Amino acid sequence: MIAPSILSADFARLAEAADSVDTADWLHVDVMDAHFVPNLTLGLPVVKSLHAATALPLDCHLMIDDPDRWAPGYAEAGAANVTFHIEAANDAVQTARAIRKAGALAGLSVKPGTPLEPYLEVLREFDTLLVMTVEPGFGGQEFMAEVLPKVRLAREHVRAGHLRLFIEVDGGIASDTIEAAAEAGADVFVAGSAVFGADDPGKAVEALRAQARGSMNV
Repeated sequence: MIAPSILSADFARLAEAADSVDTADWLHVDVMDAHFVPNLTLGLPVVKSLHAATALPLDCHLMIDDPDRWAPGYAEAGAANVTFHIEAANDAVQTARAIRKAGALAGLSVKPGTPLEPYLEVLREFDTLLVMTVEPGFGGQEFMAEVLPKVRLAREHVRAGHLRLFIEVDGGIASDTIEAAAEAGADVFVAGSAVFGADDPGKAVEALRAQARGSMNV
């Protein structure tokens, strides 16, 4: 599944950007608050407007403080998947349950330096694991292959039946990195500049999907 990140789109033309990738599986929306990460992007009003403007499922990635308070509101606004960071949460399980109760999938994200092992039991409450392959906060960073063992570990637990979730990777995903992420076991790929920096974003989505399918190890 390919989830183009509108962080790399023209913020003045977000509806047009969404239309240009209508063959994508999800539309990835990076919400940053300038507290949890040193950048400020967009928030709930824009998510509500996007939901009204596109049929693509919105994949909201909350890089914010206090997700326990704010995350369920994104589900209520129409997001299909709401992901928050374990590093920012006070009660990840209750927040996941609140997101699901509001009608969305619940996702848990880990920064590159955060180990996955302590959260394997918690992940039973989640529908998506988002492994950051860059430091969260800015687009256009270089892919960090050293985090792929976390993807492999999650895939092993999915194969064994211990977990049932999507394994998503975000950061530096492009034609030269997507195959390594797919081989490690990812099945959802967030791509920003590789899609919206292309002459034809729709064709870029299809090309990335074809590469991932050819390399998947699920």
